Amino acid sequence: MKILVSGCRGMLGADLMRVLASAHEVIGVDLEEVDITDPQAVEEQVAALAPDVLINAAAYTDVDKSEQQEDVAFRVNADGAAHLALACRAGRIRLIHVSTDYVFDGKAERPYSEEDSPNPLGVYGRSKWEGEKRIREILPEACLVRTAWLYGKAGKNFVKAILAQAGEKNRLRVIDDQRGAPTYTLDLAMALRSAAEKGLEGTYHVTNQGSCSWLGFAEKILELAGKKGVAVEPISTEELGRPAPRPGNSVLDCRKFEKATGMQLRGWPEALKDYLFG
Repeated sequence: MKILVSGCRGMLGADLMRVLASAHEVIGVDLEEVDITDPQAVEEQVAALAPDVLINAAAYTDVDKSEQQEDVAFRVNADGAAHLALACRAGRIRLIHVSTDYVFDGKAERPYSEEDSPNPLGVYGRSKWEGEKRIREILPEACLVRTAWLYGKAGKNFVKAILAQAGEKNRLRVIDDQRGAPTYTLDLAMALRSAAEKGLEGTYHVTNQGSCSWLGFAEKILELAGKKGVAVEPISTEELGRPAPRPGNSVLDCRKFEKATGMQLRGWPEALKDYLFG
């Protein structure tokens, strides 16, 4: 297959390029090649490249800045997603679009399924949910993949931040009232390749297996990295005082994807170990 990756230089996009290249013809574009907020540029570029599948990993993901830059978040996450869907419809191209746990309010006491009603709390979540809705209106057969708590080799992430802080301090303060499934972008990229190969349609949840709090994630990072002299102090989301609201429960039920593909992502501690030492 010929697969086009939008957002190819981002954290997920970089792993997608590597994973897809082992089995398919893959082309990557990012902001330098095409601005997805420009409908004409998107239409022309997608038509010229004529892929069989387009995987959209491009997004405005700064959750806190989104609160002050709502127009930017919606231009990228909603308008941009719609422009890609329109180009895919025109070229009869299959679309796989990456979305987020932030479409939910995090108040459920169980993992979220694809059937649960989104109720985003902040601008970022609302912009991503709007992107999902617009894709569905334009291209009902598109594949939407929601994921959560991503980290990878390219770009900034929580693992790098914790290790950097541990190099400077012997006591860290980490949130303990949010729960999710840390997900390695390499594993997510392999799942997206499977979605492309199997021609999945509809909405799916994909994360590494298991769950923890940010505190538990930090403790496992320090444990695996051998940082024994660093203490971790639990704090609440309210104490941290970030601009954007965050879902307390970001755990996603991934059974639908597992049934459709026969693929189950490994447990998050195993994936983290591979990220650190693989």
